[in-house]
Amino acid sequence: MRTLAGRYQLEQRIGMGGMSEVWRAHDIVLDRPVAVKLMSPAHRGEQTSVERIRAEARSAARLVHPNVASVHDFGTSTTLPGREMPYIVMELVEGETLAAHLRAGPLDWRIAVRVCAEVAAALAAAHAHGIVHRDVKPANVMLTPSGAKVLDFGIATPAGAPDHSPEGVLVGTPAYLAPEQFDRQPATPAADMYAVGVLLYYCLTGRLPYAAGTTATQLVGSRRKITPEPLPPVAGLPPEVADLCRRCLADDPRERPSSLVAALELAEVVDARVYVPMLASVPRPRTAPVSPWTERAAAEATEAVALPDWSRTGPV
Repeated sequence: MRTLAGRYQLEQRIGMGGMSEVWRAHDIVLDRPVAVKLMSPAHRGEQTSVERIRAEARSAARLVHPNVASVHDFGTSTTLPGREMPYIVMELVEGETLAAHLRAGPLDWRIAVRVCAEVAAALAAAHAHGIVHRDVKPANVMLTPSGAKVLDFGIATPAGAPDHSPEGVLVGTPAYLAPEQFDRQPATPAADMYAVGVLLYYCLTGRLPYAAGTTATQLVGSRRKITPEPLPPVAGLPPEVADLCRRCLADDPRERPSSLVAALELAEVVDARVYVPMLASVPRPRTAPVSPWTERAAAEATEAVALPDWSRTGPV
């Protein structure tokens, strides 16, 4: 088996994307399982791309949160003379991805709201550190016995940072990208919140919020002309959840709720408790006032996470 840096023994490839692949590996030094993300090798002379990935991994490594898969290490491996392949070592999260879970259809609305509350709480921690995920989607959410975990902060970037990806390359998944990302605007927390809106819509309905048959190519080519469809009626769903979904999918980034507000509002609906940054006040979205219970929840937020049973279809 291939070993990186004399320490990380690659065992089995568990994921593959256009610019990276993820391996289950063993950390020989600490004798523990880890996940290793191998990035596409940089072209000769592209040392800046290695340094950029190193900086992004360093930022992500500062995140410590129960709903975030931790980043442990960064390194490079020589693939060809003069070419380096960056890799990121992450916590190996055992469970089933939300994408796999959704293949059976939409979730019970209570489970969907709980999952998205925990995803929003993870993003609130990242945003409090000035980090934007950029690729929130079902495949990057793992359902575990201790709750949902957001994966792949390996392409995270500082909020407001310019897009350094090559011309013609979009960072992220088209169906979950906010409108401004197609214009290569700097990454912001509001872009992550658009993805949360798509995620919530998908969890509740089992489909994306676009007309049936819309392809990724059509989204990329005509994104400004494609408006998300309104959330259809979901039996028993509280109206505040539908309203939050609508606000997250707003074209104007300023109209989307913050990750902190979304986490608290969704957690309150299902009587869940989530980790959120301990801030003095709750950011107020421009389109709707923050309800009294949201401010109270922020003041009383405690570090406690319920242990959900993802196989349940009834009330959580």
